[in-house]
Amino acid sequence: MTVASLFFYLFSVVACAAAVMVISSRNPVHSVLFLILTFFNAAGLFILMGAEFLALILVVVYVGAVAVLFLFVVMMLDVDFAELREGMLSYLPIGGAVGMILLVELLLVLGSWHFSGSGGKIAEPIATQNGVTNTEALGLILYTKYFFYFQVAGLVLLVAMIGAIVLTLRHKAGVKRQNVADQVARGPATAIEVRQVKPGQGI
Repeated sequence: MTVASLFFYLFSVVACAAAVMVISSRNPVHSVLFLILTFFNAAGLFILMGAEFLALILVVVYVGAVAVLFLFVVMMLDVDFAELREGMLSYLPIGGAVGMILLVELLLVLGSWHFSGSGGKIAEPIATQNGVTNTEALGLILYTKYFFYFQVAGLVLLVAMIGAIVLTLRHKAGVKRQNVADQVARGPATAIEVRQVKPGQGI
């Protein structure tokens, strides 16, 4: 067994075990941590295939943003997961049907799978016709030909993020908040209050 095959089986076994723990763990925080472990092992499999760009995107975007966001949301929100699980049995028939469909699809894919004889070595980064790697080629195309669309996509995501914050922001009663306009408009009459304190008495 070569080193590449050893790493392939290691990443595959850990990824499958972590994926099972994501859906079977009772603690949602543990589920998110197992999800992050699954992403890291999937990134290792992408590196073995020579797709280093997909591996970096998986780590930077999904682990660095999505999974960490899930973790923060789960830890900050006081969600009663016991109450959410009470109506789970009502969705069991639909979930079982969807699971059976996915199982049949996986069996059909595995039945038509053909193993090539080129396994056992780590694939090199995929090169384009000009001799550059796929990551460099994607960067050149993304920031030249599709630069406008790239900026528009970023603007759409920014507007969606601001909209989500505005929709979920709730002001609690009794909490003192800063009002910049009132602070700037303050004068000596409102900023200072002079009181006459009699001897032996407090304010």
